[in-house]
Amino acid sequence: MSDFDYDLFVIGAGSGGVRAARTAAATGARVAIAEDRYLGGTCVNVGCVPKKLYSFAAHFHEAFEDAGGFGWHLPEAPRFDWATLRDNKIGEIKRLNGIYGRLLDAAGVRLINERARVVDAHHVEVGGETLSAEKILVAVGGWPWMPDFPGNDLVVHSNQVFDLDTFPERFLVLGGGYIAVEFASIFNGLGSESHLVYRGELFLRGFDQEVREFTRDEMAKKGVNLHFDANIESVEKIAGGLLVTLTNGEKLEVDAVLTATGRRPHLEGLGLDALDVALTESGHLAVNDRFETSVPSILALGDVIGGPELTPVALAEAMQLVRHHFEQSAPAALDYRNIPTAVFCHPNIGTVGLSEEQARQACGEIRVYTADFRPMKHTLSGSAERCLMKLIVDDVNDVVVGAHMVGEEAGEVIQGIAVAVRAGLTKADFDATVGIHPTGAEEFVTMREPTRR
Repeated sequence: MSDFDYDLFVIGAGSGGVRAARTAAATGARVAIAEDRYLGGTCVNVGCVPKKLYSFAAHFHEAFEDAGGFGWHLPEAPRFDWATLRDNKIGEIKRLNGIYGRLLDAAGVRLINERARVVDAHHVEVGGETLSAEKILVAVGGWPWMPDFPGNDLVVHSNQVFDLDTFPERFLVLGGGYIAVEFASIFNGLGSESHLVYRGELFLRGFDQEVREFTRDEMAKKGVNLHFDANIESVEKIAGGLLVTLTNGEKLEVDAVLTATGRRPHLEGLGLDALDVALTESGHLAVNDRFETSVPSILALGDVIGGPELTPVALAEAMQLVRHHFEQSAPAALDYRNIPTAVFCHPNIGTVGLSEEQARQACGEIRVYTADFRPMKHTLSGSAERCLMKLIVDDVNDVVVGAHMVGEEAGEVIQGIAVAVRAGLTKADFDATVGIHPTGAEEFVTMREPTRR
């Protein structure tokens, strides 16, 4: 037994923190975890899970419209009730919080429902106690960043938008990333007059350009009002709502404003600054391949270290961290290439590997295969929604280096395609695969002629 109270003390019971605590405990380590807000972190409480539930809800609007072409006629117009969705979501999140608590208990991890503060390299202060630990893991995630403009006290950020008291008939979101495009789509689908304001010329910077343009056109077709090359100058309260003035002079009257302008590491009050723990230029904790900070006994993972801010990445980092520090193995550095991701706007985006622009830089000679089509479902539904599928191939070795989709259930499709991209399969392997007919996904194995080189 060591001279410390714990072998590992984890600060933050989000996805990465809980996974690290449980797997470390499974090796025989004595583990405690502190959380001052909610079990499951951002993903479970104010991120992926409630966002996906709300996205499901928003799709029903289109499903009701599509049903007529298939012979279904509703006796009266569907009516959406915000309070039902919001409150049912709250019940589901509480259920998941309970599961996380039981998982920690079953693993023998002590849970402390308080915010912990690092005192020194081996001590934390939490709930009036000072506890010692051989290693301290910081896994506190991120927190929404709120831009500064007159009236920013009248707007909400992404942690708050799920629990609005009343449904906004007119909704505006500021931003151009995942959260912004998702919530512009969600509130549009739920019935709001939806506006998206972004300072750049096109949202989803870093994604494939063709995917970005296709998504822009599809969202606009569905009724989302897009305001590019603009920012919020001010927000003021007026009778019956909010008046938003944009930097281009446009004025919009809405009922709610969401700022989705990025998240920053939630490090305030942790005490790390007093220890001179090194930060990156972006303000994240700097770590090595073993997830050690500049103070080796203090570890970090997840959104606080500035990698891909995705729940599965934090889970992978947690497993890798435990291998290094508690299983005494020496695994290769975690490979962050070819991580698939999805954006749950309407229609969905799924992507893995390189964009066309990245591939032209990395590979030089490439072949690009695309399919832009009207899904079979909409031949009867009457919807004008289209689907885009895209493969990017290194012309030297025929390896598929990128796969992209915009369309219904794109995330589900790309999760499977990601295995092939990760495995380094070639276009010939895709061509040799027999498709499932009739499906949209079969397009990925039937695109024979390149669209361009």
